[in-house]
Amino acid sequence: MGRAFEFRKARKMKRWSAMSKAFTRIGKDIVMAVKEGGPDPDSNSRLRAVIQNAKAVNMPKDNVERAIKRASDKSLGDYKEVIFEGYAQHGIAVLIETATDNNTRTVANVRSYFNKTDGSLGTSGSVVFMFDHVCNFRIDAAGRDLEELELELIDFGVEEIFNNEDEEEPGVMIYAPFESFGAIQSYLEENDIEILSSGFERIPQVTKKLDADAAADVEKLIEKLEEDDDVQNVYHTMEESSED
Repeated sequence: MGRAFEFRKARKMKRWSAMSKAFTRIGKDIVMAVKEGGPDPDSNSRLRAVIQNAKAVNMPKDNVERAIKRASDKSLGDYKEVIFEGYAQHGIAVLIETATDNNTRTVANVRSYFNKTDGSLGTSGSVVFMFDHVCNFRIDAAGRDLEELELELIDFGVEEIFNNEDEEEPGVMIYAPFESFGAIQSYLEENDIEILSSGFERIPQVTKKLDADAAADVEKLIEKLEEDDDVQNVYHTMEESSED
């Protein structure tokens, strides 16, 4: 298996563990999708993808519809996607994706988390090059020939396809470069291949193994960041255990 498989396996027990946090993230994604392409999922591919993800985390349909309606209100402020970069203790690079309606607040909060855990918030471009920005799709695995599917998708730049055996997220995972998202989404939809969920991830090119005490130092920062409502995702270069 490749890097995407190992990356996902190691992170599966750590991310999106709190349902309320998942709903908050989806809600912001809906607002950004509607502001960008309108409230009709038939003509807004980004919104279609977010709705699929809402279903994947069992977000009630009423919640989704209310979020779309609220996002359509022109008086509602927009969320901006802002990336922060820095270093935790022990030389671990950290990349944070946020969605914020108040950048001043978010900057202050993120900086305080780094300061309180003896890390350092860096400048734009300081660590982003250490991560590969990829897109992913999870589709129904029933009756699916992975080798055949890979041949069909290779022209779209697909780098990795594997069977995801996680009981909570079963299906076939497809990984490709970030910029391939639209073409792959169109292909799957045109060929009536059900997309169970999709998204983007940043996979570290190189990871660093720490002992338990050092890892605990880094986890303090990661936990503070992930608890912040403005934070959507946190990525880092610390090697994570892939054990269940």
